[in-house]
Amino acid sequence: MSRLISQRGPWLRMLVSTLLCMTLVSCSALSQTGESESAPQPNKPKTELESLNPPKEPSIPAFTAPLTGLPADHAVVERPLAIMINNAPAARPQAGLSQADMVYEVLAEGGITRLIAFFQSYGGKVKIGPVRSIRPYLIELGETYGALPVHAGGSTDAYAILQQQHKEHLDEISNAGAYFWRSKDRRPPHNLYTDVSRLREGIDRKGYIMQTEVPVYRYLKSGETPVMADESAASLQIRFLLKNYRVSYTYDPANKQYKRFVNGKPHLDQNNNQQLSAANVIVMSATHRTLDDAGRLSVELNGSGEAMVFQQGQLIHAGWQHTSGDVVRFMKNGVEISLTPGTSYIHVVPADTPLQEHVTT
Repeated sequence: MSRLISQRGPWLRMLVSTLLCMTLVSCSALSQTGESESAPQPNKPKTELESLNPPKEPSIPAFTAPLTGLPADHAVVERPLAIMINNAPAARPQAGLSQADMVYEVLAEGGITRLIAFFQSYGGKVKIGPVRSIRPYLIELGETYGALPVHAGGSTDAYAILQQQHKEHLDEISNAGAYFWRSKDRRPPHNLYTDVSRLREGIDRKGYIMQTEVPVYRYLKSGETPVMADESAASLQIRFLLKNYRVSYTYDPANKQYKRFVNGKPHLDQNNNQQLSAANVIVMSATHRTLDDAGRLSVELNGSGEAMVFQQGQLIHAGWQHTSGDVVRFMKNGVEISLTPGTSYIHVVPADTPLQEHVTT
């Protein structure tokens, strides 16, 4: 055996030398190009935990609230409540507005405004108010959303409509005093309150319609941004008629909400000291007519008109339209605008002045 190795020794040494030279040449070429071949990486096996808990797709909520588009733990079919809220300076801060699904701000007599707060998805006992009187166009606005009007008194024309047409309503003065109370910290008429639980009890005892199907809006999905936006709008001011009813909003990108101010001061909820805010701020222009010397108004809420929609720091120049049996919808180029899920504040201003003069951005 040793002899065999001895005989093959020179040949083996030559083979080793040849292979060594080839390796050195290959290394030299790689060093000149700066490239190297990476070793193949084996597939990383999934851990037991990863196998048992694969990444989840964003879940779509089984139920959403019709007037907010926010997730709900059950189908929201309760009849909305359209509560007339006093907005006089002596009535501020109001209570319960931070739980409202939607709020309209509309002119009343003498240039003052009234808030119509719609409650549907909230069902607690938090006090709401101060509650005030109703007008014919406010009845119509509530019916647009299938809501039950909640008020304390009303104009002669409003009472005529309610009584002659046998409309369901809860009025502290005429038919539902047991479901309201007056606080001692304010003077009448700025101290009348109610809550959703009491009102639902009143609806039940009177045999009123308790559930209804509300036409829903289109809503942006999670992470979506407005696709119809015309320009950025991080703030806006709305002018009605009187100086002490100046409304403004400032956009907070952290929570995608417009914070509400009245006369330059944060508009707070008396219950929790929380500043009121909205995911959507809308200003719509409608025809107003003065009916008598007392300044009572007629507001045309059927048909269509101009609108400005503010959401996620963006402004959309749009229009509104309302047809029988449907809610007021906001459109652009014939397509409905998708709202950001959350509370919407909608302001109705007179059409005799261009909309751009009511709104400053």
